[in-house]
Amino acid sequence: MTLQVHAITADVGGARILDEVTFAAPVGQVTALVGPNGAGKSTLLRVLAGTQKATQGGVNFEGIDLLSMPRKQRARTLALVEQDVHSEFSLTVRQAVELGRTPHQSAFSWGNEHDEAAVDAAMQRADALEFSHRQLGTLSGGERQRVQLARALAQEPRLLLLDEPTNHLDVRAQLRTLSLLRDLADTGITVVAALHDLNLAAEFCDHVVVLTGGRIAACGETTATLSAELIGTTYGVSADVLTHPRSGRPLIAFSR
Repeated sequence: MTLQVHAITADVGGARILDEVTFAAPVGQVTALVGPNGAGKSTLLRVLAGTQKATQGGVNFEGIDLLSMPRKQRARTLALVEQDVHSEFSLTVRQAVELGRTPHQSAFSWGNEHDEAAVDAAMQRADALEFSHRQLGTLSGGERQRVQLARALAQEPRLLLLDEPTNHLDVRAQLRTLSLLRDLADTGITVVAALHDLNLAAEFCDHVVVLTGGRIAACGETTATLSAELIGTTYGVSADVLTHPRSGRPLIAFSR
Protein backbone atom coordinates (compact mmCIF):
# COMPACT_ATOMS: atom_id res chain seq x y z
CA MET A 1 0.00 0.00 0.00
CA THR A 2 0.99 3.63 -0.43
CA LEU A 3 0.28 6.96 1.18
CA GLN A 4 -2.33 8.38 -1.16
CA VAL A 5 -2.84 12.15 -1.15
CA HIS A 6 -5.82 13.23 -3.26
CA ALA A 7 -6.72 16.79 -4.29
CA ILE A 8 -5.61 18.38 -1.00
CA THR A 9 -6.48 22.06 -0.90
CA ALA A 10 -5.67 24.26 2.10
CA ASP A 11 -6.46 27.92 2.79
CA VAL A 12 -4.61 29.78 5.55
CA GLY A 13 -5.60 33.32 6.56
CA GLY A 14 -7.67 33.70 3.41
CA ALA A 15 -4.79 32.69 1.13
CA ARG A 16 -4.72 29.45 -0.87
CA ILE A 17 -1.53 27.66 0.16
CA LEU A 18 -2.21 24.24 -1.40
CA ASP A 19 -4.25 23.76 -4.56
CA GLU A 20 -5.48 20.23 -5.35
CA VAL A 21 -2.25 18.47 -4.44
CA THR A 22 -2.30 14.81 -5.50
CA PHE A 23 0.53 12.28 -5.22
CA ALA A 24 1.45 8.86 -3.82
CA ALA A 25 4.35 8.05 -1.48
CA PRO A 26 5.32 4.36 -1.56
CA VAL A 27 5.39 2.45 1.71
CA GLY A 28 8.85 1.63 2.96
CA GLN A 29 10.57 4.29 0.89
CA VAL A 30 11.82 7.86 1.36
CA THR A 31 9.89 10.56 -0.47
CA ALA A 32 11.27 14.09 -0.64
CA LEU A 33 9.08 17.19 -0.79
CA VAL A 34 11.08 19.88 -2.58
CA GLY A 35 10.35 23.30 -3.98
CA PRO A 36 11.17 26.97 -3.42
CA ASN A 37 10.31 28.85 -0.24
CA GLY A 38 6.57 29.38 0.06
CA ALA A 39 5.74 26.41 -2.16
CA GLY A 40 3.54 24.84 0.56
CA LYS A 41 5.79 22.03 1.82
CA SER A 42 5.35 22.73 5.56
CA THR A 43 1.61 23.26 5.20
CA LEU A 44 1.28 19.97 3.33
CA LEU A 45 3.10 18.09 6.09
CA ARG A 46 0.84 19.66 8.73
CA VAL A 47 -2.24 18.66 6.74
CA LEU A 48 -0.96 15.07 6.50
CA ALA A 49 -0.31 15.08 10.26
CA GLY A 50 -3.76 16.47 11.05
CA THR A 51 -2.48 19.67 12.69
CA GLN A 52 -3.66 21.85 9.78
CA LYS A 53 -7.18 21.50 8.43
CA ALA A 54 -7.59 20.85 4.72
CA THR A 55 -10.24 22.83 2.86
CA GLN A 56 -10.90 19.79 0.71
CA GLY A 57 -9.31 16.53 -0.35
CA GLY A 58 -8.36 13.28 1.32
CA VAL A 59 -5.39 11.30 2.63
CA ASN A 60 -5.37 7.51 2.72
CA PHE A 61 -2.72 5.43 4.50
CA GLU A 62 -2.81 1.64 4.86
CA GLY A 63 -6.35 1.70 3.50
CA ILE A 64 -7.59 4.12 6.19
CA ASP A 65 -8.73 7.73 5.89
CA LEU A 66 -5.98 9.48 7.80
CA LEU A 67 -7.79 12.80 8.21
CA SER A 68 -10.83 11.28 9.92
CA MET A 69 -8.77 9.00 12.18
CA PRO A 70 -9.18 9.71 15.93
CA ARG A 71 -6.34 11.85 17.27
CA LYS A 72 -4.80 9.20 19.52
CA GLN A 73 -4.92 6.53 16.82
CA ARG A 74 -3.34 8.95 14.35
CA ALA A 75 -0.53 9.64 16.85
CA ARG A 76 0.10 5.89 17.03
CA THR A 77 0.27 5.77 13.23
CA LEU A 78 2.37 8.80 12.30
CA ALA A 79 4.84 11.25 13.78
CA LEU A 80 5.71 14.75 12.61
CA VAL A 81 9.13 16.33 13.15
CA GLU A 82 8.73 20.09 12.75
CA GLN A 83 11.32 22.84 12.42
CA ASP A 84 12.55 24.82 15.41
CA VAL A 85 10.11 23.51 18.02
CA HIS A 86 10.55 25.21 21.40
CA SER A 87 9.03 24.01 24.67
CA GLU A 88 7.66 26.43 27.25
CA PHE A 89 8.18 23.77 29.92
CA SER A 90 11.36 22.97 31.80
CA LEU A 91 12.16 19.49 30.53
CA THR A 92 15.24 17.37 30.24
CA VAL A 93 16.02 15.83 26.90
CA ARG A 94 14.88 12.41 28.09
CA GLN A 95 11.60 13.79 29.42
CA ALA A 96 10.97 15.43 26.05
CA VAL A 97 11.60 12.16 24.21
CA GLU A 98 9.36 10.27 26.66
CA LEU A 99 6.47 12.43 25.45
CA GLY A 100 6.61 10.37 22.28
CA ARG A 101 5.20 7.45 24.24
CA THR A 102 2.06 9.39 25.27
CA PRO A 103 -0.15 7.99 22.44
CA HIS A 104 0.58 4.46 23.69
CA GLN A 105 -0.33 5.18 27.31
CA SER A 106 -3.54 5.07 29.30
CA ALA A 107 -4.50 6.35 32.72
CA PHE A 108 -3.68 2.91 34.08
CA SER A 109 -0.36 2.22 32.33
CA TRP A 110 2.46 4.70 32.28
CA GLY A 111 6.12 3.99 31.79
CA ASN A 112 6.50 0.22 31.42
CA GLU A 113 9.61 -1.66 30.28
CA HIS A 114 8.67 -1.42 26.61
CA ASP A 115 8.29 2.36 26.91
CA GLU A 116 11.72 2.67 28.50
CA ALA A 117 13.28 0.48 25.81
CA ALA A 118 11.57 2.46 23.04
CA VAL A 119 12.87 5.74 24.44
CA ASP A 120 16.41 4.36 24.81
CA ALA A 121 16.40 3.01 21.27
CA ALA A 122 15.00 6.25 19.84
CA MET A 123 17.61 8.38 21.58
CA GLN A 124 20.42 6.11 20.46
CA ARG A 125 19.28 6.14 16.82
CA ALA A 126 18.96 9.93 16.84
CA ASP A 127 22.36 10.41 18.54
CA ALA A 128 20.74 12.13 21.53
CA LEU A 129 21.88 9.83 24.36
CA GLU A 130 24.97 11.88 25.14
CA PHE A 131 22.92 14.86 26.36
CA SER A 132 19.87 13.00 27.72
CA HIS A 133 20.01 14.71 31.14
CA ARG A 134 20.46 18.26 29.85
CA GLN A 135 17.68 20.84 29.85
CA LEU A 136 16.12 21.49 26.44
CA GLY A 137 16.80 25.19 26.75
CA THR A 138 20.57 24.61 26.86
CA LEU A 139 20.73 22.81 23.50
CA SER A 140 21.91 24.13 20.16
CA GLY A 141 19.57 24.16 17.17
CA GLY A 142 21.13 20.98 15.81
CA GLU A 143 20.85 19.20 19.14
CA ARG A 144 17.18 20.19 19.44
CA GLN A 145 16.60 18.80 15.96
CA ARG A 146 18.01 15.44 17.08
CA VAL A 147 15.75 15.46 20.15
CA GLN A 148 12.67 16.10 18.01
CA LEU A 149 13.63 13.19 15.80
CA ALA A 150 14.14 10.96 18.86
CA ARG A 151 10.70 11.92 20.21
CA ALA A 152 9.14 11.01 16.87
CA LEU A 153 10.94 7.66 16.76
CA ALA A 154 9.75 6.92 20.31
CA GLN A 155 6.20 7.02 18.95
CA GLU A 156 7.09 3.97 16.82
CA PRO A 157 5.25 5.40 13.80
CA ARG A 158 4.56 3.63 10.54
CA LEU A 159 4.51 6.99 8.75
CA LEU A 160 7.24 9.52 9.56
CA LEU A 161 6.84 13.13 8.36
CA LEU A 162 9.77 15.55 8.66
CA ASP A 163 10.01 19.27 7.93
CA GLU A 164 13.63 20.12 7.08
CA PRO A 165 15.18 17.38 9.27
CA THR A 166 18.69 18.56 8.35
CA ASN A 167 18.02 22.13 9.49
CA HIS A 168 20.81 23.45 11.81
CA LEU A 169 22.90 20.28 11.30
CA ASP A 170 26.49 20.21 10.13
CA VAL A 171 27.45 18.14 7.08
CA ARG A 172 28.30 14.99 9.04
CA ALA A 173 25.04 15.15 11.02
CA GLN A 174 23.05 15.79 7.83
CA LEU A 175 24.46 12.67 6.21
CA ARG A 176 23.87 10.58 9.36
CA THR A 177 20.28 11.81 9.61
CA LEU A 178 19.45 11.04 5.99
CA SER A 179 21.16 7.65 6.29
CA LEU A 180 18.98 6.95 9.34
CA LEU A 181 15.86 7.82 7.34
CA ARG A 182 16.99 5.35 4.66
CA ASP A 183 17.49 2.66 7.32
CA LEU A 184 14.03 3.38 8.77
CA ALA A 185 12.47 3.04 5.33
CA ASP A 186 14.21 -0.30 4.90
CA THR A 187 12.34 -1.54 8.01
CA GLY A 188 9.00 -0.71 6.32
CA ILE A 189 8.39 2.82 7.63
CA THR A 190 7.10 5.29 5.06
CA VAL A 191 9.17 8.49 5.22
CA VAL A 192 8.15 11.85 3.74
CA ALA A 193 10.63 14.68 4.27
CA ALA A 194 10.64 18.31 3.13
CA LEU A 195 14.16 19.17 2.02
CA HIS A 196 15.76 22.37 0.71
CA ASP A 197 18.96 20.69 -0.42
CA LEU A 198 18.28 19.09 -3.79
CA ASN A 199 21.51 17.10 -3.69
CA LEU A 200 20.51 15.46 -0.40
CA ALA A 201 17.13 14.63 -1.93
CA ALA A 202 18.81 13.22 -5.03
CA GLU A 203 21.25 11.09 -3.04
CA PHE A 204 18.98 9.64 -0.35
CA CYS A 205 15.37 9.71 -1.57
CA ASP A 206 13.57 7.15 -3.73
CA HIS A 207 10.78 9.46 -4.84
CA VAL A 208 10.40 13.20 -5.12
CA VAL A 209 7.37 15.50 -5.09
CA VAL A 210 8.09 18.96 -6.50
CA LEU A 211 5.85 21.77 -5.28
CA THR A 212 5.65 25.31 -6.60
CA GLY A 213 3.00 27.87 -5.77
CA GLY A 214 1.01 25.27 -3.85
CA ARG A 215 0.69 22.97 -6.85
CA ILE A 216 2.46 19.81 -7.98
CA ALA A 217 5.06 20.61 -10.62
CA ALA A 218 6.26 17.01 -10.94
CA CYS A 219 6.44 13.76 -8.97
CA GLY A 220 7.97 10.35 -9.49
CA GLU A 221 11.18 8.41 -9.03
CA THR A 222 13.99 10.78 -8.09
CA THR A 223 16.42 9.77 -10.83
CA ALA A 224 13.75 10.17 -13.52
CA THR A 225 12.16 13.35 -12.18
CA LEU A 226 14.96 15.74 -11.20
CA SER A 227 15.97 17.19 -14.55
CA ALA A 228 17.85 20.38 -15.38
CA GLU A 229 14.77 21.68 -17.16
CA LEU A 230 12.52 21.05 -14.14
CA ILE A 231 15.00 22.69 -11.76
CA GLY A 232 15.29 25.71 -14.05
CA THR A 233 11.52 26.10 -14.36
CA THR A 234 10.82 25.56 -10.65
CA TYR A 235 13.69 27.48 -9.06
CA GLY A 236 14.61 29.93 -11.81
CA VAL A 237 18.26 28.84 -11.84
CA SER A 238 20.58 27.18 -14.32
CA ALA A 239 21.79 23.72 -13.37
CA ASP A 240 23.26 20.55 -14.81
CA VAL A 241 22.25 17.13 -13.55
CA LEU A 242 25.35 14.94 -13.47
CA THR A 243 26.09 11.47 -12.12
CA HIS A 244 27.73 11.16 -8.70
CA PRO A 245 31.11 9.43 -9.21
CA ARG A 246 30.68 7.18 -6.15
CA SER A 247 26.97 6.49 -5.70
CA GLY A 248 25.78 6.80 -9.29
CA ARG A 249 22.91 8.98 -8.07
CA PRO A 250 22.03 12.36 -9.63
CA LEU A 251 24.41 15.20 -8.72
CA ILE A 252 23.16 18.73 -9.33
CA ALA A 253 25.70 21.40 -10.27
CA PHE A 254 24.37 24.96 -10.15
CA SER A 255 25.68 27.73 -12.37
CA ARG A 256 26.34 31.26 -11.18
